[in-house]
Amino acid sequence: MTTPRLTQAAVQPYSRILGIGGVRGENVVTNDDVAGPINSSDEWIRQRTGIVTRRRAGGSTDVLDLAEGAARAALDDAGLTGADIDAVILSTVTYFHQTPAGAAVVADRIGATPAAAFDISAACAGYCYGIAQADALVRSGNARNVLVIGAEKMSDFIDPADRSISFLLGDGAGAAVVGASDTPGIGPTVWGSDGAQAPLIKQTHSWQDAVQHDAGWPTLRQEGASVFKWAVWQMAPVAEKALAAAGVTAQDIDAFIPHQANMRIIDQMIKQLKLPESVVVARDIADTGNTSAASIPLATERLLREGQVAPGALALQIGFGAGLVYAAQVVVLP
Repeated sequence: MTTPRLTQAAVQPYSRILGIGGVRGENVVTNDDVAGPINSSDEWIRQRTGIVTRRRAGGSTDVLDLAEGAARAALDDAGLTGADIDAVILSTVTYFHQTPAGAAVVADRIGATPAAAFDISAACAGYCYGIAQADALVRSGNARNVLVIGAEKMSDFIDPADRSISFLLGDGAGAAVVGASDTPGIGPTVWGSDGAQAPLIKQTHSWQDAVQHDAGWPTLRQEGASVFKWAVWQMAPVAEKALAAAGVTAQDIDAFIPHQANMRIIDQMIKQLKLPESVVVARDIADTGNTSAASIPLATERLLREGQVAPGALALQIGFGAGLVYAAQVVVLP
């Protein structure tokens, strides 16, 4: 008996980002608004983080509303509709439902059904993780166009009296459409994790404890000094590996788009990477705050919308956060 040969999808040589979109929480929250409960000041927050304001969503807006808005904006930017999408990837750590996946709900809202849809949980590296998966899906021939969304309503997990992370956090969503390309548009992804460091950024307690043991609503905490050192000293080498994997150097890139965690981390990474002054650096954190998985696509959307970089620019992006997880790649901006 002859074993039948399987037919495989037609392989695409390359992929690229076709469009970017983003939405931010509708409320502007100043440092003075958050300083009281943490016994701090506008000056201290600016010096420690570079944040002047952060954007937060109202009570009637949930994380899927933000995700849908970003998805529609990215589709418009790419000149596509939901019907053109074959897979939807939603990165979030602030969606309250274990199942069904939020991505399936968003896919239905934007008319992408019957696109494949799944959620990923990679915190602040989630967008870069999603781009890596979208790149693989398109180049393998398993999808024509993939929608990658990073969406967070971080304000749902804030303890206003927490001095470790809560005053940093904002709400928003960013999205990208990835499709086939005749030339390389997404470089190899350098990614990984260090689970031994997981306690550095985590929920105060589990949902099980909250429900069964009346432990109260879980919120986020971090060991700020340790996270700062890890991000500065461990992530710059990851970024350098991503540049090398893409066959470029720091002198070749037009923009640096790191996770918008803290302005001091961004400044230190610039020094470690020895970026030339010609490289435009994303600093969306100043008035959006840290939006976890949404921060890189939101920062990218802003650079393009404000004309700080031109379409087709070469950008190095790197996400890092709870897990501890990280991912970086060089991309051509749409």
